[in-house]
Amino acid sequence: MSFSGIPTAALDFYDDLEADNSKSFWTAHKAVYDESVRGPMEALAAAVAKDFGEGKLFRPYRDVRFAKDKTPYKTHQGVWFEESRVYVQVSAAGLFVAAGYWRTETAQVERLRRAVAHDLHGPALEKAVAAVTKKGFRIGGDQLTRVPKGFDKDHPREGLLRHKTLTAAKELGFPDWLSTPKAKAEVVKAWKAMSPLVEWLDQHVGPA
Repeated sequence: MSFSGIPTAALDFYDDLEADNSKSFWTAHKAVYDESVRGPMEALAAAVAKDFGEGKLFRPYRDVRFAKDKTPYKTHQGVWFEESRVYVQVSAAGLFVAAGYWRTETAQVERLRRAVAHDLHGPALEKAVAAVTKKGFRIGGDQLTRVPKGFDKDHPREGLLRHKTLTAAKELGFPDWLSTPKAKAEVVKAWKAMSPLVEWLDQHVGPA
């Protein structure tokens, strides 16, 4: 299946699922999910695999074992590209893109902090963050409420030092090109706009 865009039916499906997140709704509309959500997202993943690596389509079912919210289904469909550290998601709100390090092990967090505090690598990160935010992306990630022990609480990059994970993201919504083949190019364009942050993380934090 070649990628031809994300149909409006995908957004409508999640709009309806948010209103009726039940097994009966899912069973009655699973064909819509397969055709309008899963199929196009798999096609998008295949279309960009040569440049970004294999994409992992997340399961649509929520793990409710320890959750207060017992609704059984996720109200979005995401695809994660481990090799390139990029992500794309469709929901009732439209398209969402992100990139960076969502999960980090202890050793990675330590490397992140050392690099942020470094006299050369730290300013390089600030430059990367500035380049990404200038294009409309927001910087996120899990953060401590205070600067970690061992670092000056008045450090000029104290905000970045508090990060345990570091990401960039942007809501693309539902522009006219969403349901057309151009959606692939727009997603790739967004991922490349976030590449300064990913490249810095790959160089100074790296895999677990």
